Amino acid sequence: MLKVVFHYLCLGLCMLAVKPLVAQDKALTNTQKSKFSLLKSVDMGAVAWTKGFWANRFEVCQKTMVPTLWERYTDTVACHAFHNFEVAAGLKKGRFRGPSFHDGDFYKTLEALASMYASTKDPQLDKLMDKAIAVIAQAQMPDGYIYTKSIIEQKNTGKPKMFDDKLSFEAYNFGHLMTAACVHYRATGKTSLLTIAKKATDFLIGFYNTATPEQARNAICPSHYMGIVEMYRTTGEAKYLTLVNKLITIRGESEGTDDNSDRVPFRQMRKVIGHAVRANYLFAGVADVFAETGDTTLLKPLHTLWDDVVNHKMYVTGACGALYDGVSPDGTAYKPDTVQKIHQAYGKAYQLPNHSAHNETCANIGNLLWNWRMLQLTGEAKYADVMELALYNSILSGINLEGNKFFYTNPLAASDAFPYQLRWFGGRQAYISKSNCCPPNVVRTIAEVSNYVYSFANNGIYVHLYGGNTLSTQTPDGQKISLEQITDYPWNGLIRLKIKEITSKSYNFYLRIPAWADGAEVWINGKKQNLAVQAGTYLALQKNWQSGDEIQLRLPMEVQLLESNPLVEETRNQVAVKRGPLVYCLESTDLSTAQKVAQISIPVASQWTTKTQKIVNADVVMLETQAKTFAPQTWITLYKPVQKQAQTTKITLVPYFAWANRGHSEMSVWLPLSR
Repeated sequence: MLKVVFHYLCLGLCMLAVKPLVAQDKALTNTQKSKFSLLKSVDMGAVAWTKGFWANRFEVCQKTMVPTLWERYTDTVACHAFHNFEVAAGLKKGRFRGPSFHDGDFYKTLEALASMYASTKDPQLDKLMDKAIAVIAQAQMPDGYIYTKSIIEQKNTGKPKMFDDKLSFEAYNFGHLMTAACVHYRATGKTSLLTIAKKATDFLIGFYNTATPEQARNAICPSHYMGIVEMYRTTGEAKYLTLVNKLITIRGESEGTDDNSDRVPFRQMRKVIGHAVRANYLFAGVADVFAETGDTTLLKPLHTLWDDVVNHKMYVTGACGALYDGVSPDGTAYKPDTVQKIHQAYGKAYQLPNHSAHNETCANIGNLLWNWRMLQLTGEAKYADVMELALYNSILSGINLEGNKFFYTNPLAASDAFPYQLRWFGGRQAYISKSNCCPPNVVRTIAEVSNYVYSFANNGIYVHLYGGNTLSTQTPDGQKISLEQITDYPWNGLIRLKIKEITSKSYNFYLRIPAWADGAEVWINGKKQNLAVQAGTYLALQKNWQSGDEIQLRLPMEVQLLESNPLVEETRNQVAVKRGPLVYCLESTDLSTAQKVAQISIPVASQWTTKTQKIVNADVVMLETQAKTFAPQTWITLYKPVQKQAQTTKITLVPYFAWANRGHSEMSVWLPLSR
């Protein structure tokens, strides 16, 4: 139960009891009726975490993350996000405070509450949302326009301004309103926020019918593509699908920027070169549009761009966006005679620095959103592999284990000797000044992980992610199905899938065999199955299942040393250590005071052992091995002769997501390889 007290002037309570006006499919990303999506989502709340890794993270989300986020976003000391709505509604006096994307951050906060409510049915969450939605409704203009920065400025100056600033986040804010409204409706059955979102989306239809090309191109961080498609899925109104098709088509028709991924029309894109969050949100939104339209001119670029990211520009942690600042890859992607500034962006192919890696948490979440949609379209396991990689590593790293401090960036190395003061560097923070977009994003994501575990196909159920949970729902043809997943994954590779209730007929269970899991085995009712189990695919198990049947998936959990393509100069002759889906790192916390991270190298034939250690509120499996260490050096000159004498030392590695939870430390994912 939340204990945050939220005071407000009670307004518009008549909105809160509105009866549903549309068909209520309850999936988070609602592909249940999407004609060109192979897989169909399960309803929100159908999956409940029971025990293990994600049950622990969900409990922290419920007890700490969501209450802390709500308290922060309704305060008037640091954040001011909700206060802006009160000022815009005329309930309080003041000026707009915060970044231009503050409205969107508050909508993400509402979505986190709605998603948590879908799982817990906590009435306090429902009350908090009702009160906030009433204020948002009063802030909205009669024509549906809702952007507190502009509304407050209009009231103070009398000058109407809409979508005039190409760097404004108006459309981004609208998009998160739409998504939050659909999630809120599916979780609660109430149309209060959905009514606001419908008015806002209808405003966009009218606006884009008369907008100048420059105004129409205003689409920074296009969360509204995903949002508009969800509005179409929720209401069934074709005008919303027409709108999002139009918005994608006009991208790049007038001169845009590499940073915003609109220098050329989307259908002509071949390289990913801009701001990582904006790019990943764009790709996720386009995938949503394909799911509804089947427009193959959209799908072909998505495949090309996915290959560019995953095979040339994505970090071993699933993180995206190597550069703080830079230029689009030498200006050579589309127009070789020009070079443009980019920031928080993808760099060149194989340009993957470690200390200065940007890897914004929102970009990594965007990678999850994009791959989830590609998975739904195709049913291909490679997309689930990327989802899992990002979730366990570069998304979870964005929040501490206690659930109240956050990273904006997620580098792969940290050193006190690094000679640059990077923005947002120096440890997780309770509130990230000037750009706090990542905290509500990561909290809503953790609240929603259960929605990514299963999907339905016409002839069976896909199991994408593993963790202790129960599933209780209906198949697309209306048959009851109830499952229990028992596992200590990702620490242990044994997954038990117990069938509690199922209609007795031939049915497929599609189990994801991760790409790293060579040698996986499947057992049914205690008997090993003689099957060709191929890593990186879904294994189809078909039979007439009965209640009480049990499937066991046994995944090997050997430690793997990974090397990068030799064109990645920053990691040549180095290795990353991975066990299951988890990437590990060496943290100075686990070294003696006389040792430095930079002194340690990993023998190619290392023998690894595991140990479980409590870090804050979580049991974490650490890795131990014998490594090589050289004498500490003081560096003044740029180069020195190589030391020839090395000693053996025992080292302990910690999962990357759990670093920086034990005080200030240095860290590295990539470590020199000693042969």
